[in-house]
Amino acid sequence: MASITLEELHAYHAIDRSVFSRLVITLRRDPAESLLVMAMWLWLEEKGYPNIIAKMVNLSDPLLEALAGEAVSCLNCLGSKNPTIPPNGILPLTTRIMEKDVSLHMFYQNKFSTISGIKSFMTTVCSRIFTDILQHVVGSTSRVIPNQPLVIPGFPHSLFGSVTIVPRAMDHDFPIGGLWGWNPSNTVSEDDRTLFLTFSRGFPVSEDEIRELFTNIGVCVDSVRMQDNVPYGEQPLFAKMVLRFVANVDQILSGRPIAKFRINGKHIWARKYERRE
Repeated sequence: MASITLEELHAYHAIDRSVFSRLVITLRRDPAESLLVMAMWLWLEEKGYPNIIAKMVNLSDPLLEALAGEAVSCLNCLGSKNPTIPPNGILPLTTRIMEKDVSLHMFYQNKFSTISGIKSFMTTVCSRIFTDILQHVVGSTSRVIPNQPLVIPGFPHSLFGSVTIVPRAMDHDFPIGGLWGWNPSNTVSEDDRTLFLTFSRGFPVSEDEIRELFTNIGVCVDSVRMQDNVPYGEQPLFAKMVLRFVANVDQILSGRPIAKFRINGKHIWARKYERRE
């Protein structure tokens, strides 16, 4: 399999590394938060906002600080069940830099796609290209053990999960697959693509009806797992539905915590599945 050294990877991401270094060293911003900010900007580039990070290189420190603040407001919006979003929700500085509207509404309407995208870039790209910078920053406050993951205060994160960041030698080889862009089909976990469905007692819903309902609205359904161990003579009251793409979750919920549907006179309520340990 083709590979790339850490030194080559650093060269390829030189602009990203420069901006991250300014965030955590020059501006002394929180390392964990800054990792998420960079992952979000990288995801935006992937979603059609080209060169957003390159456009920050020559900005003054106060402007970069303000842009990072707007990014953090997006992260906070994603983590809130009922965010307070102004009528237009526009992020003025980010919009000016990109020369196209970027708003909190855009992030919240695509909440689960955004979360998955940020997680993907954080774990496959940011965890590798910023290691030495993080080592410099966290090494001043905690002990760094060679070949052992760095302890980054703030991770595991309540929304974005954990990230493993291990210092490597500059000649360390990484496989190329997975580093050059994000392929949603192979990086999004099943849990991220799962909805929890509930039904009304006395109005039994079948798996076929669930598939028919959501297929008809343009959603790709991978599997439906009806409630098991249902007592004889009673109906399933819930099911888990795994979708093909995380974008289908946003399509169904459309920024709402719960979405209500109807088929054959029976109601189905859908919400994002959350695994409980």
